Amino acid sequence: MSKAEATRTFIIEKTAPVFNKKGYAGTSLADLTEATGLTKGALYGNFKNKDEIALAAFDYNQRLVKTGLAHINSKSAIEKLLAIPQFFKSNFAALAANGGCPVLNTAVEADDNQPALKEKVNEAIHLWKQQYESLIQAGIDAGEIKPGVHPGSYANIFLALFEGSVMLSKVTGDLSFFNDAMNRTTQIIKTELQM
Repeated sequence: MSKAEATRTFIIEKTAPVFNKKGYAGTSLADLTEATGLTKGALYGNFKNKDEIALAAFDYNQRLVKTGLAHINSKSAIEKLLAIPQFFKSNFAALAANGGCPVLNTAVEADDNQPALKEKVNEAIHLWKQQYESLIQAGIDAGEIKPGVHPGSYANIFLALFEGSVMLSKVTGDLSFFNDAMNRTTQIIKTELQM
């Protein structure tokens, strides 16, 4: 890795939690220089502007979540589906300490005034939905999941349960919203999907 690449990576790693916690509008240039220990000139010598740093930080925050999920080593589709809510329950404290779900945080803020960030969020949601759908379809094909199940509908339900419960638990400080939603997700998998 070149020195320039290393500096860009450093900036992204240090600013990603700031953007996730404070949001795009709430993150000032002073926040970015404080988080990195770099000057404004050093930041803008590596990125065109704050928008470019924010987009890279969003990608980084997304990768953190994806990397954790990628370590699920279950063999069957049902086991993989059941491991997802368990993963999030086990890692909720770390997710919350980093500001919560980057998709949720960015979606709320970027919806009406940050088209580039909104597009990143849209891509992330569709990719996440696609992954759920593929996993459910693989389970149908393998005879683990009931035929006639609509993968897209269940993917939507799982995403809504996750994102809604994270938001409610973060805002209220009450983990029961999140825990109940993850338990309900597990129940849906076992009772509505599993053969």
